Amino acid sequence: MSEPLLILTNCPDAATAERIARTLVEQRLAACANLLAPVQSTYRWEGAIERAVETPLLIKSTRERYPEVEAAIRTLHPYSVPEIIAVPIVAGFGPYLRWIEGETQPPLLA
Repeated sequence: MSEPLLILTNCPDAATAERIARTLVEQRLAACANLLAPVQSTYRWEGAIERAVETPLLIKSTRERYPEVEAAIRTLHPYSVPEIIAVPIVAGFGPYLRWIEGETQPPLLA
């Protein structure tokens, strides 16, 4: 079984998060993506303390598909350095983890 991953990114707004989520699922790069409620982020950027309201996006995929997920996020995300963090899923409900693997298989070429 392919190693499942939980991939996190924060988007500047819900529309961006929705566009990324839909693209990843349509392209079978992710089995599922959850848009969470907006959060207040505080961070240092180019020497200054910044604050922003962002929309978190939780993406369920696999290690095998991670390079393509990262490339798609980088293409679709407006930030020059978007947060893209992958965390291995070390345990979970077997049928759900198999579903992630099945939904992220590349389409067969005819």
